[in-house]
Amino acid sequence: MKKLLIALVIIVSMGTAGSVCAADFAKGWSAYKAGDYATALRAWTPLAEQGHAPAQTSLGVMYGKGQGVRQNHKTAVKWYRLAAEQGYIAAQASLGVMYGTGQGVRQDNLYAHMWGNIAASNGNVGGRKLLDLIVNQMTPDQIGLAQKIAQRCIRKKFKGC
Repeated sequence: MKKLLIALVIIVSMGTAGSVCAADFAKGWSAYKAGDYATALRAWTPLAEQGHAPAQTSLGVMYGKGQGVRQNHKTAVKWYRLAAEQGYIAAQASLGVMYGTGQGVRQDNLYAHMWGNIAASNGNVGGRKLLDLIVNQMTPDQIGLAQKIAQRCIRKKFKGC
């Protein structure tokens, strides 16, 4: 009986944590849309640090654009990568753009294509647009290699890509 009670407490608290997380993210989103970047940063940073992929991606955007923080492309890449490794499609496309432009990372068309390809294969329009731009700068052999790297990344569940 005691084990059942503990299990129920854990299940209920997990549901509550999810609701709090969603509410905090929504608070940050409302603030962000209103241009109140300081409030968005305060709402999203704890979530991002706890592994919340949408918050991580949102911080990536803020650092990439210098919204409410000093612009820092390396920090933007850090947040995009953390979310991308969780399979968060928007972060994967954004990380591909960072590789394509060489912002925060060494410019690398293979990795730009890889992340764009992964995002596009999951229906992300930004990933598709990135692929359309990047393939014009690549040879067929490079494109084939990027596709192999993407397949390997997917098999590894996006870890260490």
